[in-house]
Amino acid sequence: MIRLLFSFILLITFAASGPAVAAETENAIKRTTSGKPDLTGYYDAGTLTPLNRPAQFGDKQFMTREEAKSVTAMMTGLLAQSNRESDPERDAPVLGGDGNQALGAGGVGGYNGFWVDPGSDVFEIDGKIRTSIIYDPPNGRQPKMLPSAMMKMADNFSSFSYQNDGTASWLNHDGPGPFDGPESLALAERCLLGFSGGPPMIPSLYNNFTKIVQTETHVVILAEMVHDARIVRLNSEHVTQQNRKWLGDSIGWWEGDTLVVDTINFRSQTGLNGGDENLHVIERFTPLPDGNVIYNFTVDDPTAWAASWSGEYVWQSSEEQVYEYACHEGNYAMGNILRGARLLEAEAMQTSGGQ
Repeated sequence: MIRLLFSFILLITFAASGPAVAAETENAIKRTTSGKPDLTGYYDAGTLTPLNRPAQFGDKQFMTREEAKSVTAMMTGLLAQSNRESDPERDAPVLGGDGNQALGAGGVGGYNGFWVDPGSDVFEIDGKIRTSIIYDPPNGRQPKMLPSAMMKMADNFSSFSYQNDGTASWLNHDGPGPFDGPESLALAERCLLGFSGGPPMIPSLYNNFTKIVQTETHVVILAEMVHDARIVRLNSEHVTQQNRKWLGDSIGWWEGDTLVVDTINFRSQTGLNGGDENLHVIERFTPLPDGNVIYNFTVDDPTAWAASWSGEYVWQSSEEQVYEYACHEGNYAMGNILRGARLLEAEAMQTSGGQ
């Protein structure tokens, strides 16, 4: 009788705790066989939350839901306008004119704005809606860039910032021109680095998907933009400063359920606008029970910015895959840019009588 009563009590206990145990298991983060969080998967890092806090928010770190709706509506409206102005059925642009001012393209215009995909909403963390990705400094904006860094960035991106007037106007200035050779073109234009692949990985107008593959000794972070794959060695040490890379040298370790990645040893040109060989980036990947990841980063570059700065936003777990980003393989434009520059220079020489 006692044994029967004990069995009945156990049955009632398990019956009562069953749903709770199931719910707890369902809400738990995915883990590897060793018990570490398993970050393997696909993520969409697109967000309408800006990197730098808009001036209208002042020192407010968070916005209300009504303000968030206003920001989302404004961004959605701009994208809709961009799509209209990049209509593939539009008439050819005026010779020497701008075919797509909305996207900043010159001459014949950029490709259809249909491909622009910055995200569909702002992000939330702990039920709070940030006014910017950057949260430190407290004003939510990048610190002042040092003059030397600004000059260097202007040189690195001269082929992007050059205003095309249909002439070889760069010949009127001393020093190298923006189209002297392949090495003078911007890194993204040469398909060497994307403008969102990082580190740190900052969302952009499109190609915000990321794939993570994790083992017990390494983590590979594949960015959709220019298909850059960064290999993070776990519980390792940095290589010597003589071995510098476009994406830097990344090592990582676990602090509880957060993967910490430390990256140094960059080349003099980096995927972060303004960053140089002294760039030091610390990233933190914290998985959530819903499969999303909180991505946190801190940038420190004493020769580029007056102070360090930090940001944080959410990577949305996705069932979509990262497809090949064919850039070098189809980068016929780079050769055409250089050939066009030589033709303009020849025309300028003929006009000036060969002087």
